[in-house]
Amino acid sequence: MIQKRISFTFLAVLFSAQLFGQTDSLLFSKLKWEKEKIAPGVLLKHYWFKNNLFNSNQNITIVEVKPRRRNQIDLAYEEKELKHTSEFGKAVNAIAAINGDFFDVKNGGSRDFVKSDGTVISQNSPYPEGRAIHQKAAVAIDKGKLSIVKWDGTESWENSLKAEDVMNTGALLLLNRKEEPMDTAAFSRLRNPRSAVAVLPNKHVLFITVDGRNANAAGMSLFELQDLMRWLKAKDAINLDGGGSTTLWIKGKPDNGVVNYPSDNKKWDHAGERKVANVLLVKRR
Repeated sequence: MIQKRISFTFLAVLFSAQLFGQTDSLLFSKLKWEKEKIAPGVLLKHYWFKNNLFNSNQNITIVEVKPRRRNQIDLAYEEKELKHTSEFGKAVNAIAAINGDFFDVKNGGSRDFVKSDGTVISQNSPYPEGRAIHQKAAVAIDKGKLSIVKWDGTESWENSLKAEDVMNTGALLLLNRKEEPMDTAAFSRLRNPRSAVAVLPNKHVLFITVDGRNANAAGMSLFELQDLMRWLKAKDAINLDGGGSTTLWIKGKPDNGVVNYPSDNKKWDHAGERKVANVLLVKRR
């Protein structure tokens, strides 16, 4: 009798999740984003879901970059220092910037492999269980064009990548339109602010932030973020550092250029940036 109750409960939860997924997918297919052109080939998109995405409030902000000749993606970093995403963007007169990979809060610098302009800046920090989930994929940038690549299982994989700039991060969400498997650890299961990068079939690049840790925005689990990437019709997609680091900055915008709602100050405003070790940038050649 107990076994039957457990089975019934499991099926009910599964059916409910599938039902919400179908409803959310339909909602996305009819969505009208708030859109603003911020530079040639660069579009700002935003939508605030009021309790109707994953049965929760969700605030999503996207910078979409068309692969034009003068638009390029780049990486900026500090080896032993932490800076706000907005500071990184302003320092190189970028169009837009999003926070990068996981970093050493105490000592500064990335915790994972970073290569910039062909020079290795940092190697992966060791973990007792082997490679961390954010060391099994990378953002690679070559001649201003961004791609997302998966660890091939070898020890020195990232060192052999030919791209000028490489930044290990993860979890990998989609590759060639297929969902990548993820574990069920708290990092994957729990809702948090999230930052991500996606590449569309037409080679447009998306910088994506999902706000959280506030009544106005619940944040997403990695499984929900994976669904979001599918609904955005991404070919490849990867998670960046999230939580209080999640920040999207645009040159010339109010509130110091921050267009999402960073959560590090625990307020629903644009002033809660956390200092980070590196960022991804949109620049003009």
